[in-house]
Amino acid sequence: MPIASLSRFSVPLATDQSASNQGLLMPKLPYRFRVVLVDFGVGGAPATELTKQVATVDRPKPSFEEIKLDVYNSVVKLAGKPKWDDIKLKLRDDMTNLVTNKVAEQMQKQFDFFEQASAASGLDYKFTTFIEILDGGNGAYEPIALETFELQGCWIKALSYDGGDYSKSTEAMNVELTICYDNALQTVGINGGLVGIGIPVGRTVGTTAIGS
Repeated sequence: MPIASLSRFSVPLATDQSASNQGLLMPKLPYRFRVVLVDFGVGGAPATELTKQVATVDRPKPSFEEIKLDVYNSVVKLAGKPKWDDIKLKLRDDMTNLVTNKVAEQMQKQFDFFEQASAASGLDYKFTTFIEILDGGNGAYEPIALETFELQGCWIKALSYDGGDYSKSTEAMNVELTICYDNALQTVGINGGLVGIGIPVGRTVGTTAIGS
């Protein structure tokens, strides 16, 4: 089959588009990712030790509250305050206890379970989470972050340790974190430029304050 025919392996576009046909684009693959936690725990082993033990992670899920305005014969719906749903981060529990120790350090930052003392402010315990979607590079070929979600103001909302189970002889024990956060931005690489959520688009203001 001629290589040129591969350009037909896609959805045909309308005649007013840039091309009548185009090649199918490479999709992002769910196993090509990396998670980096910054200011997580209190010291000792670096937080990058957790990066090596990540099993699964969610991507951010934004949503808006709905505002309903009742008018004569109809209802107008407007976007209210945005919010971010919690994400799940699952870590493999390693034999050195590095994962459980780092997680425990972070929990102690949020609340001292021995002294029963709270942190003075959110700045004392909040951390930053970077979720990078990678291109598959490794070794001599440095991986490229196709996109990065930077989760700001993170803290652990819930922690779950896997229990013992004699019937699970081929599975690893995991530690699952439910992470709450204040905001998320979409960038290229760690501390890169904004490319999606967070990019400046301007603020449109109508000439007359009527209608929706």
